[in-house]
Amino acid sequence: MTFLGGPGIWTYRPVIEAVVDIGALEEHPSNTLPGFYERLTAWLPGLIEHRCSVGRRGGFLMRLRDGTWPGHILEHVALELQTQAGMKTGFGKARMTGEHGVYKVVIRTREESVGKAAITAARDLVMAAINDRPYDVAATVGRLAEMVDRLCLGPSTASIVDAAAERGIPYIRLNEGNLVQLGHGAAQRRIWTAETDRTSAIAEGISRDKDLTKQLLAAAGVPVPEGQVVESADEAWEAAQDIGLPVVVKPSDGNHARGVSLNLNTESEVATAFAAAEAEGSEVIVERCIPGQEHRVLVVGNKVVAAMRGEIIHVKGDGRSSIGALIDLHVNTDPRRGEEEHLPLETLRHDDAVLQLLLRRQGLGIDSVLPVGQSAVVQRTGNMSIDVTEQVHPDVAELVTLAARVVGLDIAGIDLVAEDIGQPLGPQGGAIVEVNAGPGLLMHLKPAVGRAQPVGEAIVEHLFPPGSSGRVPIVGLIGDGQTSLAARLVAAFFQLHGWQTALACRDGLFLGRRQLSPHGSIGFEQGESILINRTVQAVVLETSPRHILTEGLPYDRCQVGVVLTMPGAQGLSDLYITEADQMPGILRTQIDVVLPDGVAVLNADDPAVLALAEYCDGEVMLFSCDPANPAVAEHRARQGRAVLARGTEVVLQGPAGEVALTHLSAPVQSALTADVPQDLRPHVVAAVAAAWAAGVAPELIRAGLLHFDEPRDTETVH
Repeated sequence: MTFLGGPGIWTYRPVIEAVVDIGALEEHPSNTLPGFYERLTAWLPGLIEHRCSVGRRGGFLMRLRDGTWPGHILEHVALELQTQAGMKTGFGKARMTGEHGVYKVVIRTREESVGKAAITAARDLVMAAINDRPYDVAATVGRLAEMVDRLCLGPSTASIVDAAAERGIPYIRLNEGNLVQLGHGAAQRRIWTAETDRTSAIAEGISRDKDLTKQLLAAAGVPVPEGQVVESADEAWEAAQDIGLPVVVKPSDGNHARGVSLNLNTESEVATAFAAAEAEGSEVIVERCIPGQEHRVLVVGNKVVAAMRGEIIHVKGDGRSSIGALIDLHVNTDPRRGEEEHLPLETLRHDDAVLQLLLRRQGLGIDSVLPVGQSAVVQRTGNMSIDVTEQVHPDVAELVTLAARVVGLDIAGIDLVAEDIGQPLGPQGGAIVEVNAGPGLLMHLKPAVGRAQPVGEAIVEHLFPPGSSGRVPIVGLIGDGQTSLAARLVAAFFQLHGWQTALACRDGLFLGRRQLSPHGSIGFEQGESILINRTVQAVVLETSPRHILTEGLPYDRCQVGVVLTMPGAQGLSDLYITEADQMPGILRTQIDVVLPDGVAVLNADDPAVLALAEYCDGEVMLFSCDPANPAVAEHRARQGRAVLARGTEVVLQGPAGEVALTHLSAPVQSALTADVPQDLRPHVVAAVAAAWAAGVAPELIRAGLLHFDEPRDTETVH
């Protein structure tokens, strides 16, 4: 199995490609296998949602009944297993290789290990259905779901990444957790769940010190409850008496409302609550209890983007079951509860100290049996479930955004208590009780009541205002394996233009004039390594048919895509590429990824390359070493741009007319041909066209040609 991390011959997105030999099953399509349809659909009823090539719900099942082959079935089963495991993806392909019974099966995946495991599991499941053997689907889905939860981006981070993708902003995952780069090079921003590279360590530190936070907020005129840090149960009771009952006892650095006890009125209650808060491992705070309901307001970039109201959780007695049993039956079965990261609410544990205190204050215990109809409160805090975004009063919005600014957070979760968030806080005695860095987004994405809020979109807009794409100019080049000269020339032109340019080509990996690694530096890993460099303002990347087939391109889209010539199929037989007519389907990848406002630079002297023009979403620019090339003449008649080699002269042709750029004089010839034994003109003309397409001025291109022989600094990294 092969993981293609970027655009390839199948799609723009990462995929798993598996070579599958179905052997004798090539002679036995699904409609010839007794009981196969019934067993497969009983195990995976969700297959009815697969539209397949039929284009409508149930389309795949129609194909299954009419007769299709195991490679195609494997594709759909793997996709369904991923969906059942919580990683929904819809793209898949199954294609014959030309070798009898051998197929390439491709599925979209968001994580390499999960995708490979899904294909392996799908193979075993399909074979079990064919041979009428038992198969534990639930166990397989459970195992894949555990992998999804452990290996994939968390739902909060994923919501931001998905919003960025909708905006056309590229992303790169930087670790196995939730650290993600949005954008490329110098235009990038970074997120770590709901924190960004604008989130200062000082602000985060302030938010963790809840006593300091309240001091700063109070100094800015933000209403906060009176309170103090205490070190013992006795000191907590003394503070409670000084502040005035009832009080709240909570850890100074907690989350999900763990260890928080409300409305405490007695010394015993305060002492028990102190122990529960201290168990969370931080300082303990006692503060005045604010009447009202708890709320969480999400502030992003000085704007309120979402607000939630908490819900008090009750259980109702049936005369038979204990409170613990009722919690398990009616509370913990809520699909929004659990220990997994993708769930907004936590499981309510029987041994939770806050729960036990809450029950004791009602004269109950976890084993108490409630009479029919009698209710007991089992959770007062941490149940943010009701969306109230549209109800937030402008005065409240002003106060919470002020609180975020006082602490210094660009993204903050503001906890406040008020009877009605639709009214100003002051008259109702409401107050802001906490300011949280890295706030959870799940509650806003999956409210129990009300509509989900576009919090991912809000964070992306905060990082990338309208009009910014997070992209730097990328030029991708492909040809017959001799494209390094053109790549190096383009990089030289970009440097003269004032861009700090990274170059990955067969001659090495370069940053500006420094060589970072030796020859052979093309491929996904090398390309991605320069796209994450914050100093890079432009990128030039050479690729090859083999790298497209085995790794995919390291970028999702490019500003300029260059095809110098159509190579042959030699050396690709191990990838089932043996015929010349297969090559255009591979090289079109370089043109498929050109941005709508980008340019495809194509060799008009190679008919197979010229034919790729139809796949370009942006402008097409032609280059030629034949001044009389009829394709160029036709292109120019349509006001298209072209670059020609006319004798030793390089000529730019555009809507405004023709510009003679320079002659390939003896000094230029000697500089360019040092390592290039064949005719250099196609390489030079292609590079000139690429630079012109990217916006480099003709004068700088001329200077680049004249000074290309200047030595580079070398800093080889092993």
